[in-house]
Amino acid sequence: MRDRFPLLVVGGLVLTVVLASQLVKGARRGEFADTLSTYRAQEDGARALFLLAEESGLKVTRRMADMRVPSTDESTLVLLGVEVEGSREDDLEQTQLAAEPDAGLDDEHTPRTGFNTFRATHVDDREVTEVLTRVAAGGSVVYVPWGSRENPLLDALGVKLTKADTTLPMRTLVPPLSTPYTLGVERVEVKVQAYLELPGTAVPLLEDERLGRMVAAVIPHGQGRVLVVGAPELAMNVALARADNAQFWLSSLAALGSGPYEFDEFHHGFTNERSVVDFARRYGLHFAVLQLLAGVALWSVALKRFGRPRPPLESARVGATDALFAMARLYREGRHHGFAAKLLSRGLTQELALHAGVPANASPGVVSDALKERGREDLAQGLSDLTARAESATSDNDLQQLAAHAASLRQSIHPAGKPRRSPPGTP
Repeated sequence: MRDRFPLLVVGGLVLTVVLASQLVKGARRGEFADTLSTYRAQEDGARALFLLAEESGLKVTRRMADMRVPSTDESTLVLLGVEVEGSREDDLEQTQLAAEPDAGLDDEHTPRTGFNTFRATHVDDREVTEVLTRVAAGGSVVYVPWGSRENPLLDALGVKLTKADTTLPMRTLVPPLSTPYTLGVERVEVKVQAYLELPGTAVPLLEDERLGRMVAAVIPHGQGRVLVVGAPELAMNVALARADNAQFWLSSLAALGSGPYEFDEFHHGFTNERSVVDFARRYGLHFAVLQLLAGVALWSVALKRFGRPRPPLESARVGATDALFAMARLYREGRHHGFAAKLLSRGLTQELALHAGVPANASPGVVSDALKERGREDLAQGLSDLTARAESATSDNDLQQLAAHAASLRQSIHPAGKPRRSPPGTP
């Protein structure tokens, strides 16, 4: 244990630093959540939109399950910045306009922050089918895609995205016609990521005042409808205070239905599943395997000795020797040969009990039987002989022979080690 102490100290310090950093990160107001998550209170979060709708009297909730789990009511699903499996860029010129990674709003991939980087998932094909089936049956969905790549959900709606020039400043958007979705909205100021190419049945809601290109629209699908917005910044906390941005959301959500409005958090990495089985079923066992390998590596390193064993201090060695001689003299002068013999027998029995797999307080007979079951009949026979001789020890010579026999048995506990020869003059 003494040899492993430095490694345990280092490991404890590293663990303390990691836990402290995670605690500090989690204590920051909403910074642990993903971009456009309603839990994130930073500039690129959507917490303000959730609270705005809640305080305005709209029924809002957070969805912690994937689309395979059907809703129990006629709710409106809100997808903010979630990525859809099978996303692609068909136009090479659009690809050339893509910015470098981690470029914020100019990036084609949703920026991930915190631990949710490893937990955020894509909307898979089956979930896309469930969403479209839900809309076709009369439901409503709000979809704010990130970037300008096409995906199966937009393909089913007949919508194509065209990447906006990242060098353009903040755009002013205006309603091209009067609709319930833009009630009370005169202008919206936001940075646009993508312009929409809409089917003929779509209802345009917001267009670029200078370029005349659509940024938001409602697309009918079956008996339902989908609100598509090509400006993710419009849902961010930093943008709600500009112009009529907040009023646009209040009018649009109210026109889509009475609610409740389910803000999807499952694909931002938040779930209500806490069991190990659910974690393994959804995310696989690779994290558990990595933890196991890390534990095995730490254990194997902990077995390594840091340097050679140091000999005991001279004072400790001399003191232990003096105490041993003093105890031997007390036993000799008091003629406690039988008691000393029983101590030797008891010490050897306890040591052999550990190798026999029985409790340390087991009797010599129990230990002998356990040793025989493990194939160590030599140790079992030696223990029985020593126990019998301890009962009849009456002299210093008997006690000396008993101690030599006990030492010989201890040396033969491990078969790999050859017993040392006794000094001349000892039996």
